[in-house]
Amino acid sequence: MTGDLDAAQQFYGAVLGWGFRPTRLGEGFSVAMRDGAPVAGIGGLARRLGVPVAWTPYFAVDDADVTAARVRERGATMGVGPLAFGTGRAALAADPDGAVFGFWQGEVIPDWTAHPGGAAAWLELRTRDAFAAAVFYGEVLDWACERSGCCDVSYEQDHVVVRRGRDTVAVISGGAVEEAPDPQVRPRWHVHFDVPDLEAAVETTTRLGGRTVSPVHTTSASRRITLADPEGALFTIVALQNGTAPASGLG
Repeated sequence: MTGDLDAAQQFYGAVLGWGFRPTRLGEGFSVAMRDGAPVAGIGGLARRLGVPVAWTPYFAVDDADVTAARVRERGATMGVGPLAFGTGRAALAADPDGAVFGFWQGEVIPDWTAHPGGAAAWLELRTRDAFAAAVFYGEVLDWACERSGCCDVSYEQDHVVVRRGRDTVAVISGGAVEEAPDPQVRPRWHVHFDVPDLEAAVETTTRLGGRTVSPVHTTSASRRITLADPEGALFTIVALQNGTAPASGLG
């Protein structure tokens, strides 16, 4: 959600090389495209809805009212909705540790996860207790259920990894501190976007009014840094050392 859709499209188009197309949700929404595949959605309704400008993961559900009831039953918080939007209904919630997420009941864009050479975007929840978070989201979103098409959940490399088929939905990591003054350390969902050139993306971000939030973190698989756009929304960019996105989103 952003306060200025046109400005957000100009910024992310320049930094991440995205193009944009309208959606059936109305003129206040667009879908970011890369190499012909959808990467993310941008809605220009933050001010009208009274919500922060932020990148937030949205998970598809069969029934938004049932999901909202599950959120409340498990000691979490419903923030907005469920509200009707175009072809469906959306809601914002915060899990028991305060990490904000959304859910969506309705039409989903086909081939959302399809992208040549690997995922162009992926999610990581850094939270206090990865196992407890996996249980919460599993119960609320029907992960690891018996029905066909449900997500699989596994424990790999000290992380909880959530997959649907061969596509990684999310990675959950423990160790976040709820009262930390640094938002990087508090429980929250981190949205990652891959870029071919980390330094070029950082330079474009700062030139267009954004800023760096973290130092560059380097592993054998990737280099990454967290940035803030001109409105303060946090996102992480990743340049992969071998040129191919890791299948699990790890590394």
